[in-house]
Amino acid sequence: MNAVLQAIRTRRVVRALTAEPIDRERLDAVLDSARFAPHAGNRRLHRYVAVVDPALLRALRMVSPGMLQHPAAAVVVCVDWAEVRSYGFPPSNPGPYIDVGTAAATMLLAAHSLGLGAGPVTSFSRAAVATLLDLPPDVRPELIVCLGRPAPDQPPPVRRRGGPRWETLVRWNRGDAAPPPGRM
Repeated sequence: MNAVLQAIRTRRVVRALTAEPIDRERLDAVLDSARFAPHAGNRRLHRYVAVVDPALLRALRMVSPGMLQHPAAAVVVCVDWAEVRSYGFPPSNPGPYIDVGTAAATMLLAAHSLGLGAGPVTSFSRAAVATLLDLPPDVRPELIVCLGRPAPDQPPPVRRRGGPRWETLVRWNRGDAAPPPGRM
């Protein structure tokens, strides 16, 4: 099987991490991967805060009800709204949020490829995180990627029984249930 498709199919949100620290080389590789994610117009509207200090990680957990993990590191993905405005994007433009997702997905795959456990967190107090990280007023945290070594025992995955197959979620062209014959 194609290595990229294999990585996509085997990557999981890791909710149990060990206390073992992450070496700097792997953390740097995860951070570097974000620059290869698609960005609207190839503009760099995001800022990243890498958090490795144990006390600061504990403080982040206290203001992040969605952070079930005890990460050895976290990357806070932020949008620089002053930069967004400087390009003339209206506040309603979804591009910066889409780019948060592409950066996070790329970092999650990079972490997986390096043998790290990772999981995204969106349930947190943006104001509290901005204060803890001493962010400039126009830089707003949007997502946290937790990183660490996967613990041997993981909680069971959250799965729907009999979830839909991809084919049931796709419409072809103008609503056809199947692709046109001979067109693939």
